[in-house]
Amino acid sequence: MKNQIKYIVIFLILGSLLYVLNYFKEANLASIIDYETEQPFYTSIVKEVVATGKLNPEDEIELKPQVSGIIDKIFVEEGDIVVRGDLIANIRVVPNEQALLSATSRINSSKLSFDNAKKLFERSVKLYDKGVISKQDFENSQLSMEQSTESLRQAENDFKIIKKGTLTGGSTANTNVLSQISGTILEIPIREGSPITETNTFSPGTTIATVADMTKMIFEGQVDETEVSKLTEGSAIKVILGALEKDEFEAKLTFVAPKGIELGGAVQFKIKADVKIPESVNVRAGYSANAIMSIGQKENILCINESLLQFNRITDKPFVEILKENGSFVKKEVEVGISDGINVEILKGVKEGDKIKVWNSVEDEDEDEARRRMDENSRELED
Repeated sequence: MKNQIKYIVIFLILGSLLYVLNYFKEANLASIIDYETEQPFYTSIVKEVVATGKLNPEDEIELKPQVSGIIDKIFVEEGDIVVRGDLIANIRVVPNEQALLSATSRINSSKLSFDNAKKLFERSVKLYDKGVISKQDFENSQLSMEQSTESLRQAENDFKIIKKGTLTGGSTANTNVLSQISGTILEIPIREGSPITETNTFSPGTTIATVADMTKMIFEGQVDETEVSKLTEGSAIKVILGALEKDEFEAKLTFVAPKGIELGGAVQFKIKADVKIPESVNVRAGYSANAIMSIGQKENILCINESLLQFNRITDKPFVEILKENGSFVKKEVEVGISDGINVEILKGVKEGDKIKVWNSVEDEDEDEARRRMDENSRELED
């Protein structure tokens, strides 16, 4: 019995010894976490905001007819260059049968009134010469005939307009659609034989063609409400076209909307800018574009790489860890200024020559270790 107890005690002692030896062996074999450091430096920072939008012609109009009818002939194609006054299309008027009948009826009625007024006037002339009627009666008869003559002429003109769409039938007739500006034909949404409606108070009318001056291009885009207060009309910006990614075009900000529009839960403000396009560059209306605008700039300021910043999970204040002479790191809160997304200005907390920890451990921390380290840092800064 005593021998059994003796063997059990010896076995426990040996087991404990092996456990301790294995623990120190694994501790010695564990990878040592080593951190690199970076020092603050002086540089210049330009803070920029990017607005998305499109490149559009400054002068763009839609040509609409003054009469309804059918497109008889189109004289241009999309992409053609035209000057003001060029003939774009010709319209064949198809009169409304009811309107035509009404116009004919008005002519007949006006002609009857004219014939009657003419007879009365001729009779008045004879009676006036004989002194039978007064001069006042004679003048009233003359006025009645002249009014009947004008009514007949107006009825005949209305009939011509309804039937032919014009009185003159010349090159300036309403049936001819002319370009109102010089530029490029961007779009012709109709074809020969298509019915069209005139533009009037109650209807915008059918668009026959869209003409734009492609020598004057503007950028139209949207800017978030957090950035719009920092923009100044008249400032120089850069525009990059989606189709020409390598080229940057100079532009001038000309308009910032006084009222925002809510899009996708965020308030956006419309902006416009005149873009200088060299004659050697061929651009098209509707190109997607990005406008790069500077909203802040500082020269020769103390900065660090923004990735060196850590944030207190309790106070949300930024801090860095600075290397001490004994090889350990001390946590220090910092005050930051302008940032371009890569470098950030340091206003307080770090001086030139400090060595700041870079989180580049040999073995990557798992999520639990990273969270535990951040909690410890937050508590240390609070103390």
